[in-house]
Order: sequence, then structure tokens, then C-alpha cells
Amino acid sequence: MIRTAVLHGSGYVGRELIRLILQHPHASLACVTSRTYAGKPLHVAHPALRGQQQTQFTAATEFDASDIDVVFVAAEHGKGAASVRALIDRGYTGCIIDMSSDFRFKDASKFESLFNVKHPAPELIPEFKYGQPELFAPYSTRYIANPGCFATGMLLAIWPINQCCAEANASITAITGASGSGIRPKPTTHFPERDGNVRAYKVLDHQHLAEISQFVSSGIHLAMVPVSGPWTRGIWGTIQLKSPLPEPEIAKWFKNLYDHHPLIRLWPGKLPELHYAVGSPYCDLGWVMRDEDLVIGFALDNMLRGAASQAIQNMNLLTDLPITTGLVAETH
Repeated sequence: MIRTAVLHGSGYVGRELIRLILQHPHASLACVTSRTYAGKPLHVAHPALRGQQQTQFTAATEFDASDIDVVFVAAEHGKGAASVRALIDRGYTGCIIDMSSDFRFKDASKFESLFNVKHPAPELIPEFKYGQPELFAPYSTRYIANPGCFATGMLLAIWPINQCCAEANASITAITGASGSGIRPKPTTHFPERDGNVRAYKVLDHQHLAEISQFVSSGIHLAMVPVSGPWTRGIWGTIQLKSPLPEPEIAKWFKNLYDHHPLIRLWPGKLPELHYAVGSPYCDLGWVMRDEDLVIGFALDNMLRGAASQAIQNMNLLTDLPITTGLVAETH
């Protein structure tokens, strides 16, 4: 069994990670840390786990990683790197999957300009690889920076265009549910403000746009409008551009790139619907083309494919397991 630990596991991503680890056939949950809930059962923070798990939260200062194979770091941005450095300084030699933005950027100055905080461990950035499983695995490292939720959908959707043409102007609109803002209440996630409302934020300036811009060619210009939607979980978005190729060629690129990836589902000739992606580990991609106008759609669960289940994909790859292990039912 793969012994795992979840650091800072009292939030939404921590909850999903715990649930997925508990159902994983080759992994066990050895420890979950939390400053707030140390010494209390997991169900105090995650009521759905009542009766399912006897584990208690552990204080970070009491966490012993000596026999842990994989550590998931579910800290907020700016805190993940500090936890990682503390782990390594104590001699930890296993795998680390960081869920924060702290190691997603190749340049510490970019991180610092986006989050207005000094990077806690810039010397470790080269050790981490961006963990988009379908695009960048296999990895030559034990340390993975798990992608952001918007970034996951946008990068997978634009990648075929990035591969088949050198230049494009792409306009992105992506709508996310309230859980994308984290477990701490904020004015913009307050139910009366969110229900029945659609609100744009960080227009043309979202950190996930900067995240994926590191990987697309310089000739592909991306402009993004992120939007808060009146639901709890899930991201639905579109990318609109002038197509460099006729529709059959676009379809060929998508199919050649993704047909052999079991956790990407293609919707040729239509845009995917959010309802079918929520609660699943899949990213759904579809496209519609009229004349030269191409619209690529993407849908995913921000807490699963945009965070926790993608981290499990990465754990599976780091431990030489099939990528879908613990995420979809095995067929016989």
C-alpha cells in the first residue's frame, strides 16, 4: 500500500483528497494535518466522513513523514512552499504533490507579482514539474506542482491549437462555482450575492491565465474573462478564435492527442455540458466550427479534475500505477 498524508487537509480540496484516498485500492491514509482541528476527528471538519474513518487531525508540528510515500500539500497559496521546505529540511525523501500555486510558475518573480508575497522557497522551484498528466508525463521528478482548476480546462482545450499553428488570438470565457474560492466565507461567495447572479472578476488578469501562458507558443495570444457562477462546483468555459485549419483537421488534432487518454472525453461537433462533468474525474472537451469561427468548450469539476482527482492521477503516475486507479471503476 502507498502510505499517504494530506497536509492542511481541513478545506474543500483536503476533503476530496481524503475521500479519494480512502477509496483507492492501493493507497492508505496515514495522516491529515490541521492547525485548527488538531486532535479532533476528521468528521468535525468533514461531516460526510462521520462513521467512515477513525483518523484524527494531527498538528503539523507532530507530523512524522518518515514512513510516508506520498505527501499532498493542500495549503493556501504562499503557504504550500513553506510546508514543502519544512518537509525536505526534515529529510523527507518521498513524493510531494503541491496543490497551491507556489511551484506552478517557473520564475519566482512572476509568483510574487501575482500574489504580492515573497516566495518562501524559490530554490526549490526547479525541482518541481508542472503536473498536467496528459501533456507532460512521464515525469523525471518526485515533486509535482498540481495545476490550477481554470488552468486545467484552458490548457487542455487550447493545446491542440498550440500544436497545429504558430499564431492565434483566442478569447476565453470561463465560469466557476463558489467552491473555487475556498472554504473561508467571502462577500463574493455569500449566498445572497451569488445566487441568481453572474459576476466577472480579475478580467484579463487571472493568475491561471499566466499559469498556462508559460506553456503555449508566444504567437498564441490568450485573453480571459473569469466569471463567478451561481452554483457550488464545476467550471464551464469556451475559447473562441479564427481556426487555422478546416474542421476535419481540427477534429483530427483533438482525437490524435486525446483519444488514448481515458480521463479526457471528447464531444465532437458540440460543446460539453457542465452537468456531466461535475462529480467526475473527467475533463470534457468539445468544439463547434462555422466557416472560420472555431469555439472550443471545456467542462470539469473544479474540486476533482481541477484539483484532487488530478492529484491522484499524478500519484498514480509517480508510483507506477495505471492513471485511472481509484478514480473510475475497473472493467473486466
